[in-house]
Amino acid sequence: MPGTFHFSTTIPVRITDINYGGHVGNDSILSIIHEARMQFLRQYNYTELDFAGVGMIMSDVAIEFKNELFYGDTIKASIAIAEISKVSFALYYKFENVAENKSTLIALARTGMVCYHYGNKKIAAVPDEIKVQFTN
Repeated sequence: MPGTFHFSTTIPVRITDINYGGHVGNDSILSIIHEARMQFLRQYNYTELDFAGVGMIMSDVAIEFKNELFYGDTIKASIAIAEISKVSFALYYKFENVAENKSTLIALARTGMVCYHYGNKKIAAVPDEIKVQFTN
């Protein structure tokens, strides 16, 4: 995990996130990753189809589960961009349950993202604007 995160938001656990075990299902965590990424992009006036002029495609995902979440919990989702290469980058996610002034680590995740030009249907270079904005 990177030491610095570029963005944080809160996401409430919905009843539809709960599985038959009574807690948030692993498939719901992937959906929450997508929601956090969309909020991150919106914060910087980007979308998945217009990331400083190119689109993006998720090429891989890894999730490490640490603790359970339940209906009514609120997730603090933090995101960092790292490993920027010529055509790809990684997004790192840290999910915490913050309740009663206590933070509990819920999950760590990483998504590999590839820049893509949807009009040409070809992989594209990471825009210089992104490199400048998110390189420490």
